[in-house]
Amino acid sequence: MVKISSDSTADLQQVAEQYGITVMPLAVILDGEQHFDGEDINAMMIFDNYERTKKLPKTAARGIGDYEKYFSELTADGSEVVHFAVSGEMSTSYNSALAAAKSFKGVYVIDSRSLSTGIGLLVLKACDYAKEGQSGLEIFDNVTALIPYVQASFVVDTMEFLHKGGRCSGVKAFIATALKIHPQIIVKDGKMVVGQKFKGKMEVCIEKYVAAILKEFDTPDTTRIFVTHTHADEAVVAKVKELVKEYVPSVKEIIETTAGATIASHCGKGTLGVLYINKA
Repeated sequence: MVKISSDSTADLQQVAEQYGITVMPLAVILDGEQHFDGEDINAMMIFDNYERTKKLPKTAARGIGDYEKYFSELTADGSEVVHFAVSGEMSTSYNSALAAAKSFKGVYVIDSRSLSTGIGLLVLKACDYAKEGQSGLEIFDNVTALIPYVQASFVVDTMEFLHKGGRCSGVKAFIATALKIHPQIIVKDGKMVVGQKFKGKMEVCIEKYVAAILKEFDTPDTTRIFVTHTHADEAVVAKVKELVKEYVPSVKEIIETTAGATIASHCGKGTLGVLYINKA
C-alpha cells in the first residue's frame, strides 16, 4: 500500500479525508504561542487577530525529528509513503522531510516547487496513481514529471500582508492601494513573482485574471481545476467558478478550497487563484 502525504500548505483540508491524504501541519506563531496549521489555528483566526493588533504571525517549518516521528507512524504497517512539501525555495520543510526520509525504506519526498493547491494538484494526481496500483517509486517519478506543468497563480485583494511580510515595499503597497491595483502573483521556478497588475474593483480584476490566465495557459488538464481563496467574497468565488466552466466546458471537477493559516499569513484576506495542470 502507498500512502499519500503532504504538508499543510497544500490547502487540501476540505478534501483530505475524501482522498485519504495524511497532512503534516506546519507551525504558526501567533502572539508568541505556537499553533499548528489546520489543527488549532485557521485563516480567519489570523485575520481576526490582525484586525485587533495589526501584527502578522510567523510561520515555521517542522524539524527533522518531527518528520521522523511522522514517517515512522505512516510506515508502521509496512506502507510506502509519497510526501509532498511546499517549494524548497520558500521553506526548509522539504529539506527536513528529505533528511528524515533517509532513515526509512520506501519513503519518497517531492519538492513540489509550488504552494497551496499548486501542491494539491500534484497530491491528487498521486492519489489517482496510487488508486491505479502504482508503487511509491512509480508515483514519485510520474508526479515529478508533472511539476513544470503546474499553473499556480492568484490575485491579492490587499497589499498589507505582502508588505508587512517583507514581500512588497511600503511605497509600492501605498501606490497599489491608492490606485486600486491588484497584482497577480505567479509561482515560477519555485518562487513567487509578480505577473500582471489589474486595476479596479476586485471582482472586475478577478474576471480579467481568469480570462488572462486561461488564455496564456490554454491546455488545462480537465480532470480537475482548483479555485482556492482566503475567504473571498462568495459572489466573486461563484462568478469565478462560472467563468472556469465557460472557458473550460469539458472540466470534470472544479474544487473550491479555502487556504489554511500558513498561506493566509502571507497573502491576506480575499486572495483568489485558479490553479490547474497545463498539459502543453
